[in-house]
Amino acid sequence: MPDHNPRPLWDDALTLCRDLQRGSTSAVDLMRNVYARIQAINPTVNALVNLLDEQQALALAAAADQVPIAERGPLHGLPMAPKDAVAVRGFPTTWGFKPFASRIEEHDSTLAKRMREAGAIFIGHSNMPEFGLGSNTFNALFGATLNPYDISKSAGGSSGGAAVALATDMLPLADGSDMGGSLRNPASFCNVVGFRPSIGRTPISRGFGWYGRLVTAGPMAKTVADTSLLMSILAGPDAADPLTLPESGDYFLDALVPAQVDANQPIKVAVSEDLGTLPIDSSVRSVIQSAAGVFSDLGAQVSQDHPNLTGAMEVFQTQRAAGLRTLGRSLDMAIPNWRDDAKDTAIWNIERGFALTADELLHAEQLRTKIYADTAAFFQHYDVLALPAAQVPPFAIEQAWVSEIDGINLETYIDWMAVCCMITVTGLPTLSVPAGFTPAGLPIGVQLVGKPRGDLELLKIAHAFERSTQFYKQRPSII
Repeated sequence: MPDHNPRPLWDDALTLCRDLQRGSTSAVDLMRNVYARIQAINPTVNALVNLLDEQQALALAAAADQVPIAERGPLHGLPMAPKDAVAVRGFPTTWGFKPFASRIEEHDSTLAKRMREAGAIFIGHSNMPEFGLGSNTFNALFGATLNPYDISKSAGGSSGGAAVALATDMLPLADGSDMGGSLRNPASFCNVVGFRPSIGRTPISRGFGWYGRLVTAGPMAKTVADTSLLMSILAGPDAADPLTLPESGDYFLDALVPAQVDANQPIKVAVSEDLGTLPIDSSVRSVIQSAAGVFSDLGAQVSQDHPNLTGAMEVFQTQRAAGLRTLGRSLDMAIPNWRDDAKDTAIWNIERGFALTADELLHAEQLRTKIYADTAAFFQHYDVLALPAAQVPPFAIEQAWVSEIDGINLETYIDWMAVCCMITVTGLPTLSVPAGFTPAGLPIGVQLVGKPRGDLELLKIAHAFERSTQFYKQRPSII
């Protein structure tokens, strides 16, 4: 790395945002620092794309410094680069797809609007796989995003650019979205926190208000406290969402205080290394076993158990394909030859959507309803479920997807992330928090799953785990 790589001006986003609000840190000084770090680090890891010219960014920061302190929002003057699936006024939203490279947005999405109204300054986007498909961040438009703990490895995906920007301190906060692990997998691979909230907590529109709803947006950060801060901005009712939840964003500021252990009412933790059937790399199993010990040391009541998720991957594959069928229809109308630019796995998944029958769709919905009921009953006995956030540690960047784990061959490019996909089907809040490292120094996260709509309680439990372990303090050598 270049010798002139400056130290970041912040230790944590929560303190930084408070300093920006009260004027003890200048937005211009922060922006200069951020761009100096981006110029030093981003050419190596390729996490941020379509960056604003530095002088334009500094002009926006200078304008922010002129805002009266009483009028400053919680993200005042904070540089942010939303995921390249989030529409931000004045920037292209490419989804990592070459034909979308010049698609300039005229309006902010609801998610971007909330961040902008809180005072964030948008400077670009974070890289993602084409269409957000696959837990490995590479595309033909911008190339691959590399893992800062070992640049020969994958950063995960699909919110891989966001995770790397956080891990390398190019940005203090980041957002992402998650269908089958896109917030959790890159967080695990990059030693940061990725929080997938309950369906309806944050505004996101993919055309499915009720049926087959798998995707949601959420915050990413270095710590649970910083994650909770951004969650307080992103969360809150959305009148356009039929499944919106009523709590305001400020509700999540309570997560800044970790869960307190009460010997008379200990937290009840279920631990599962593999959900009973999944192939899991041995180094991941070891970290999950250690995480169970951490909870025991905290005074939790720990049991080896997991909910009945039989059929969850079938549901996920069917409802994912249904969503991609709508993507395929829109591509057919807008770009008839879109297949010439799309990767093979995207084409396969979209074609699978075109081939779906009504019986498959109905069966998936009925089975998902049963899985939810079984899981809700399970959580009457537990406060949290701990399991892997990825079935393998970071793998070679040249490997598009994992086709074999522990001697077991996997059929599709999605199956290696079943440990996240199956939890997605439940709709429960879940997050990945740093939990340890392989002998080679590669990060591994533990996935913590909360009760139905128990987002706040889950964050508080994760905060207690993080405070006990402090794995987030182990920074990549690249910075």
